[in-house]
Amino acid sequence: MSKLSKAERDALPDDAFALPGRRYPIPDASHARDALARASEFHRRGELSDEEYETVVHRARAVLGE
Repeated sequence: MSKLSKAERDALPDDAFALPGRRYPIPDASHARDALARASEFHRRGELSDEEYETVVHRARAVLGE
């Protein structure tokens, strides 16, 4: 996964994140794939609701063109 510096992350618009609160940055395909993997892990552990998980999946797949 490519890394975002604090300045780069802060410069992203809110719609470059999969969830409110600027969670799960998805500005590009690399970050979208990582968001899918992390969301799956957190969902399995019960730390992400079904609705939040589906939102991340939907938004990340849109970035990936799926």
